[in-house]
Amino acid sequence: MSEIKVTWDQASARRLQRAGLGTPLSADVVATVAAMAGAHAQVMSAAEVSIGMRTGSAVADDVRDTLWVSQGLVKTFGPRGTVHLLPRADLPAWLGALSALPGNPNQHAVGVRLSAEQESAVVDAVGAALAGGAALTADELDEAVTARCGAWAGDLVMPAFQGFWPRWRQAISVAAHRGALSYGPNRGRKTTYTSPGAVPLSAEEGLGFVVRSYLTAYGPATPAHFGKWLGGTTAWATKVFADLGDAVTPVSFEGIPAYVASGDTEFPELPARGVRLLPYFDAYAVAGQPRDLLFPGRAAERALNRGQAGNFPVLLVDGVVGGVWHQKKSGRKVTVTVEALEDLEGDRLTELYAQVDRLSEIVDARATLVLGEVSADAHA
Repeated sequence: MSEIKVTWDQASARRLQRAGLGTPLSADVVATVAAMAGAHAQVMSAAEVSIGMRTGSAVADDVRDTLWVSQGLVKTFGPRGTVHLLPRADLPAWLGALSALPGNPNQHAVGVRLSAEQESAVVDAVGAALAGGAALTADELDEAVTARCGAWAGDLVMPAFQGFWPRWRQAISVAAHRGALSYGPNRGRKTTYTSPGAVPLSAEEGLGFVVRSYLTAYGPATPAHFGKWLGGTTAWATKVFADLGDAVTPVSFEGIPAYVASGDTEFPELPARGVRLLPYFDAYAVAGQPRDLLFPGRAAERALNRGQAGNFPVLLVDGVVGGVWHQKKSGRKVTVTVEALEDLEGDRLTELYAQVDRLSEIVDARATLVLGEVSADAHA
């Protein structure tokens, strides 16, 4: 069989198409999140924009209703230990994959870190505390875990924003990956946690599902790309791909050995076209690799933060980052400042105005576009 060769233009066009950033996907919020391979939700408003921009009509309220009312989505700790929205039906597979991640070297001091036995005890205690559908605040969960594990779990030894957190909280993402915990609806201003009611699949089944989801959305990709995205090492990801065997197909991507999902070798003939606004930590900007092709030249200087993607909302022009933007909301008004690295004219400017109009629908505010320098820092 002859080698399959894929160019950046082909890969970029297919990624845009599958992300709903070419032609919008349906208004089905769950299907959209599945196509994204998860939506980053550390900042919930950014997740709402990420999802809404990929659909024809979904708005922020639709995303919230899908999460908390119909519960087709679950909010939990996903790739890289960061907060994500994931389809609830796919959660067992995701948990199987996330539970298979190699443990990261513990960065806490010897007197702070949990032993392996303590970590397991914490996970069990969290699961017991949240059994039966209970929704507990962080403070309530502190008490419950400490009561089950002992005083060591509640020791205030973890440096936090304005003080110290209990020792057990260093295992909160591990508890989520093992199916013991997910986010519940806020109680006033307080975050709650609850049981997701899901049992992880085996590592083999989970990794097979997540690798295929990632490659379908963002392939071709190397094991190193996948490992960086999910939160594992290159060596670990290389073994994962080797173990998958025929489930992945090798290709040459811009001259680099890479993979697509088995049988998924069709690519568009026409290059990517269009202007899109992507919010903080949008999946397309974070997962897309190679980064130097997605953030070419000046885009890397302007839109990356020490090489990390996601810290700035980005302007996507023909499939690559062509600037940054910022929104400032005041009541029912929002000012959208767009800093393009090259002048936008004609159809591109028309598309940008359409994107701003779509943003106004999603956030339910009247939007005004300003073309000029974005002065806001990362995460502002």
